[in-house]
Amino acid sequence: MIKQFLNRQIATLSAKLGNTQSIASHKPRFAPQTVRKSVSQTVRDIADLRRARELALSAQNPKQYLLQGIYTDIMDDAHLTSQIMNQREQTIAAGFEMQTPDKKLDEKMTAIINELPFMQDLFGQIIDSEYFGYSLVELSVESGVQKATLIDRRNVVPDFGRFYDDYTYDNYIEYRQAKEYGRWLLEFNAEHLGILNKAVPHALFKKFAQSCWSELCEIYGIPPRVMKTDTRNPDMLDNAEKMMRDIGAAAWFIIDSTEEFEFAQGVSTNGDVYNNLIRLCNNEMSMLVSGAIIGQDTKNGNESKEKVSVDIADNRVQANNRMIENYMNSLVIPALGRIGWIPLTNSKFKFSAAEDLDKLFDMTVKIMPHKKVSDEWIKEKFGIEVEGDRFETIQATEPTSNKEGKKLNFQ
Repeated sequence: MIKQFLNRQIATLSAKLGNTQSIASHKPRFAPQTVRKSVSQTVRDIADLRRARELALSAQNPKQYLLQGIYTDIMDDAHLTSQIMNQREQTIAAGFEMQTPDKKLDEKMTAIINELPFMQDLFGQIIDSEYFGYSLVELSVESGVQKATLIDRRNVVPDFGRFYDDYTYDNYIEYRQAKEYGRWLLEFNAEHLGILNKAVPHALFKKFAQSCWSELCEIYGIPPRVMKTDTRNPDMLDNAEKMMRDIGAAAWFIIDSTEEFEFAQGVSTNGDVYNNLIRLCNNEMSMLVSGAIIGQDTKNGNESKEKVSVDIADNRVQANNRMIENYMNSLVIPALGRIGWIPLTNSKFKFSAAEDLDKLFDMTVKIMPHKKVSDEWIKEKFGIEVEGDRFETIQATEPTSNKEGKKLNFQ
């Protein structure tokens, strides 16, 4: 009995201080089980999107691998990626702190959270859960390094809480019933198909327009060549083929001297129809991700419009920050405390409020003639090396004259 009591006390103390032995020996359970599959590189179209949505929304046996494959394909679009990364990088670069229940800075816990090597990756996976629909992350330690590994979304069905090691079969694990769930296994679920579901048509139409435009450039830039010869004479046919191969790199074909060939007269265009479609798709993806079109419409853009657009995009970033704060305080921080990576705490995670240094500097300059401003505060906020009080400059005045009209000289 005494031995069991001592073991319980040691286990409790190890959980509070962080049991390095158990942490160092923990290995991931779900991530290594996923079976790698070859990914089809065929051209996607709207029919593929409909088929993927039907499978993802199936009432009996839904699966996400088709839809997530399409999401991965459209992320090759440079414009869509830049819009998502703009918001993601602003959130990752923002400073954060841990606050005690009385709203004071908890320097110890802030330093501990900052030292965790996977925090930036975790922030990105939380944000991606809104775009891809969900993120299932498994914490582990490999070679003494703490990691947060994203489980392949194609192998996860969040509707029913299922994990498929091979998504082509029906064998699955109910991960929400696993003992690791809520401790080593963290789930960030948007409870919808993801924002990228609405971006897929625009990305596909844009890729189609780019492909057609490139073909138009090829036709107008290097028109095909036609040669007439006696195709029944092998020597003449071989000679014609040799000539066509040796002259230029444009497409070519040979017809018989008795045959006629004419190009159909198509719509004469320089590609404006494709350019307009590409611009429309870019604008729609910008509106979907950032809520505004920023810096793209240079023809009709102006400073006031850009300022409003930037403010709208900043609101999206602030919304992402609040989402991360909720996940960190309700899920991540308690899980890290239960597995012993951080001490158990009542402090709350919060992003530091961003300051407008230009506006703050203008306010500081205006108040300095009336109030004293600390030298240390100026150095910390603006990086300006200042020391001592400022010197007051006495402005010279015009000399006055006495009643006799003589000017008074100042010494």
